[in-house]
Amino acid sequence: MSVQKVGVVGAGVMGVGVAQNLAQTKHDVILLDVSEEILSRARQAIKNSLRLQNFFKKDKQQEMPDVVMKRIHFTLEYDDFRDADFIIENAPEKWEIKQNIYAILDEVCLDHCVFSANTSAIPITRIASATKRAPQVLGIHFMNPVPMKPVVELIRGFHTSQQTIELARDLLANMVKECVVVNYAPGFVSNRVLMLAINEAVCLLHEQVAPAEDVDKIFRSCFGHPMGPLETADLIGLDTILLSIEVLYESFQDSKYRPCPLLKKMVAAGLHSRKSGQGFYNYSQPSTCNQEHVDNRK
Repeated sequence: MSVQKVGVVGAGVMGVGVAQNLAQTKHDVILLDVSEEILSRARQAIKNSLRLQNFFKKDKQQEMPDVVMKRIHFTLEYDDFRDADFIIENAPEKWEIKQNIYAILDEVCLDHCVFSANTSAIPITRIASATKRAPQVLGIHFMNPVPMKPVVELIRGFHTSQQTIELARDLLANMVKECVVVNYAPGFVSNRVLMLAINEAVCLLHEQVAPAEDVDKIFRSCFGHPMGPLETADLIGLDTILLSIEVLYESFQDSKYRPCPLLKKMVAAGLHSRKSGQGFYNYSQPSTCNQEHVDNRK
């Protein structure tokens, strides 16, 4: 079976990137979220991203943004997924939300439809348990920004069939992406290591060992990383970081995954990073380190 139509649940940063990448590789896309306001922002974000790509890749043959946009159907209705071949879910990292989504998808979608969770840490086997099609459920961990990242983590759940893995692999190849298949463990490979590093970097800031700019500079300059851990956290979103590390802490019951108090404080204050305008850096004033959280941490 080849995948012709893909449903994308969630029109946040990751969902927008996934929908854009799919449409640019000539897939029909259905992008769903809970409000017209969110969908309107998603529509504009994709248009802006396509125009930016065209501007910077003038030497390459690019489809016009309007042509790509026509492949994306924006919707509030799960019923629009009835003829989808493949679903990519990008909902927040909260089990109650995901459980409800998969129960609805299982009722609406055709029997052959495959469900994939673009999750950072929630168990794939647990997600599969919310459906009646466990062999057709797997994890696909896209990296942000999705259209620019060439490699994806593909996560096999306890019941995931080899046929499902191969179908997902073919879809990703058509999206011009390579995949690395891993067995499920909390956080998989990438987030089990990355979240720990980011949390420890936040602790350095919390303990006033070094400001954010210096922490990130060490990783860029000494290790050759394109971004430091705190810049990476701001790109992902601090709310997503906190939810992911809380899942790891709950799964392993190991104190090394205990979220830094500063991270919890910033998320509670609504400082979710780029999407809110402020995280470890202030995005209303580019490259300005957000130091007030350190100074006022008590």
